[in-house]
Amino acid sequence: MTKFKTTSVCAAMAMFSAVSVSYGAGDDAIKEAMKGGFKGDTSLAKLASEGKATKEDIAKLKAYVESLVKAKPPVGDDASWKEKTEALTKAVAALETGAADAPKTFEAAANCKACHEVHKPKKK
Repeated sequence: MTKFKTTSVCAAMAMFSAVSVSYGAGDDAIKEAMKGGFKGDTSLAKLASEGKATKEDIAKLKAYVESLVKAKPPVGDDASWKEKTEALTKAVAALETGAADAPKTFEAAANCKACHEVHKPKKK
């Protein structure tokens, strides 16, 4: 029985560490959120915008969005960053409620180009 408990605890720790997010204010938190939640055709953001995200997917996405809220944008002004991250926060909250229009609301809030144009550093 002790072996089972130890295995269960280790499995739970591994699961939670796999979805943990850096809650720091900086470029690393932004990069981690982009990579883990927003990048690619199979990303959490893509699933959410298509209405295919599970409750677990939405919880992970929420953690990434919360890390973005706490981060400082590498370029651009803080007011714009706050506006965009607040829109994401509200959109994720709508996903959590299961509102019928939530996927479209999230898709609009997660507009990559709108954020990258003002907050992503230009490549040298």
